[in-house]
Amino acid sequence: MSDTPKFEVIDRRKMKAEEEHAQEEHAQVKPEPAGAPVEPSAGPRLVVPGPSSAPIAAAEAEVETPVEMPAAPSAEESREQKSAYDASAQRLEDLVRAQNPGVGTQPPVGFEHLLQQLYLSAMIQMGAGTQEGQRPRVDIMGARQTIDMIGVLAEKTKGNLNELEDRTMQTVLFDVRMAFLELTNMISLQSVPTPPPPGKR
Repeated sequence: MSDTPKFEVIDRRKMKAEEEHAQEEHAQVKPEPAGAPVEPSAGPRLVVPGPSSAPIAAAEAEVETPVEMPAAPSAEESREQKSAYDASAQRLEDLVRAQNPGVGTQPPVGFEHLLQQLYLSAMIQMGAGTQEGQRPRVDIMGARQTIDMIGVLAEKTKGNLNELEDRTMQTVLFDVRMAFLELTNMISLQSVPTPPPPGKR
């Protein structure tokens, strides 16, 4: 399939002939008084798109239509939902402790847990944690997306973190970016063809 863009050439002479024909039909439907000059219509004309331009018109309509966001929940709805969620989570924790008496109360989730989760996701996507003897499975594009998410989080929380949280954020971001650089350098080296030995050209 050719990548050359396709252009549609419109014969303006044909359009002019169609316009004159339409004017003649209009003159037959509404006869003008004798001696009145027939003036060509001025200004823009309504153009009905043909079958070939229908997808383009539909695509333009989709672009122009604004996306309507659902209304945000009210403060009362949010409070009720949070209360129901907390009660459900507590019931689940009670069930887990009943089945495993040695399990203590889980600590509340904090900002450091979010960073730890994103850090682990990025490292696993880059092949860390592979068992010995197995080939690492690398999702380099997924890793890049996770690292970029950490970067967005760092940008959006700037000035709103305490000293420990900020230091943890910067360390996590530095480590995952460094691992990404090392991995992409290895991939680049593997994709470069080895030059033939001298004398065998």
